[in-house]
Amino acid sequence: MNEHYYSEHPHVESDPQLLKATLRNFDLTFTTDAGVFSKRAIDFGSKLLIETVREPSISGDLLDMGCGYGPIGITLAKAFPERKVTMVDINERAVALAKKNAVENQVKPTVLQSSLFDQVSGDYAAIITNPPIRAGKHVVHQIFTDAYRFLKAQGELWVVIQKKQGAPSALKMLQTLYGHVDIAAKKKGYFIFCARKD
Repeated sequence: MNEHYYSEHPHVESDPQLLKATLRNFDLTFTTDAGVFSKRAIDFGSKLLIETVREPSISGDLLDMGCGYGPIGITLAKAFPERKVTMVDINERAVALAKKNAVENQVKPTVLQSSLFDQVSGDYAAIITNPPIRAGKHVVHQIFTDAYRFLKAQGELWVVIQKKQGAPSALKMLQTLYGHVDIAAKKKGYFIFCARKD
């Protein structure tokens, strides 16, 4: 069976590693492992997303969709300590790592195993995602569609996606769903989109 980081139950042998990273001026430590996304280093797209996201102008919680071992949600929990942060991933190994890394970095998000939004409840001021491109365009576009339902009015969906991995079609899809879509950043072929629900 060909496994991916979006497998629910990774069977590849565990091989934990420790990463140190400075994100939004916080010095953070993450345990990673085989069978999770970007285990050797925090990928450029996630870093760009983390550095670009702005705190929502409206009150409410934040959701990190497809959190992996937790760099996005954990950094945002540090940056915006008054916000409740929920982090979800389908991969049980990633979820266990995200919980461990939250404790290590002294934040208290809610971390859930969930296939996309299946276990998600409530509504959010912002949803942040580095979507699982390898899972296919239909999954990525499903995240965009479902996120709309879980956002408050004036809530924002923040997405990172590479041009060569479908940024133009992602932008078109977002523009059909959301009232307003900005290109918040563009660097090394990566685009950060901020889509607001009117």
